[in-house]
Amino acid sequence: MKFVKRKAKGFTLIEMTIVLFIVSLLILVIIPNISNQRKNAKHIQGNAMTEVVQTQVDLYENEYASLPHSLQELEDKGYLNKKQLADAQRNGIKIEKDKVVQE
Repeated sequence: MKFVKRKAKGFTLIEMTIVLFIVSLLILVIIPNISNQRKNAKHIQGNAMTEVVQTQVDLYENEYASLPHSLQELEDKGYLNKKQLADAQRNGIKIEKDKVVQE
């Protein structure tokens, strides 16, 4: 009687360990980068919203020859819509003197 050895199929423990190590390294590199991208995107969005509000303040000043006292006043007069007002408040945008600033 002759015994035939079958070749084992699958991965060895060493191969699995190496793959898990490589995947772990990739995750450690990618996750901080994604976090930084979110912060950067939020900062850019805040700056864009500040520019929008500043433009609306300038338009308000041109039409009424005075500055608005609040963001709510801009919304009441139709210079900002509800979504823009909510975004501006969420980003900490305020009107100080003749400038729009972000906290």
